[in-house]
Amino acid sequence: MRNTMKTLAILAVLLYSTSLLGQKENWDVYLAQYEKGPGSTVLNMSLKDFSNKRDFPFLLSIGVTFKDCDKDGFPSKEQFSLLYIISDSIKSSISRQHVNILAGTFTYQCKRTDYYYLKDTSNIRQTLLSLNHNSFKQWTFKLNIKKDQTWDNYLNALYPNDETLEFMLNSKVVGKLVEKGDKLEKPRQIDHWIYFNNEDDRNCFIEYAKRERFKIESKDKIDNKTSPYSLHISREDNAILSNISKVTLSLRQNAKKCHGDYDGWEAFLVTN
Repeated sequence: MRNTMKTLAILAVLLYSTSLLGQKENWDVYLAQYEKGPGSTVLNMSLKDFSNKRDFPFLLSIGVTFKDCDKDGFPSKEQFSLLYIISDSIKSSISRQHVNILAGTFTYQCKRTDYYYLKDTSNIRQTLLSLNHNSFKQWTFKLNIKKDQTWDNYLNALYPNDETLEFMLNSKVVGKLVEKGDKLEKPRQIDHWIYFNNEDDRNCFIEYAKRERFKIESKDKIDNKTSPYSLHISREDNAILSNISKVTLSLRQNAKKCHGDYDGWEAFLVTN
């Protein structure tokens, strides 16, 4: 499903907290277009690099269908509050029995589903069905438990694809420009930095950059054991989010082709 989506907008900025497992959590949210309409995903981005995935081989998905939703399938403000109460109750019930990792939440077509990874699932189904019967009779929990040792659901359904991730990263920079009154549609010099393991890889990318009319601002060798060959390029572009995301996605993809690492951009502020 994730491969069919096109990014529409970003709903919020990063949220940070520390989980019970002692790992720094990095929560983010994005809105994307799917086959039947927009969907909202809230997820812990840091789990992509979580090293103990195989210790939590079971995926529990649990959600509800809500009636009070708008034309895009998202809940009303009142319904949203109730959904949070349900999610909090589910989380508490799971945590009383099992060590768990809440990976994310997906809201789509008047349905909201939470995704957990568990070490084991003993009695969890009965616990959650009892919660449904005793506390939320007017709702019907949709519950599914399956093995997902490779965390395929997190990596290929919840985690954003390259295009969406680029949009998410750039939205934060563009947001800062907007806060300062920037006229995003005005072209200005935008600077980009890329790092490489060796000079040949850097020269590979420079060929691409010159074809795309980027100016080579500097080539340096820095004190970095893994990627010591830096490249600073620039070009005049506007800073409209959709446009700059196309630019940076192309830079990132072509840097990878040359075994390099695209490291972001900066722009001059234009207010007139």
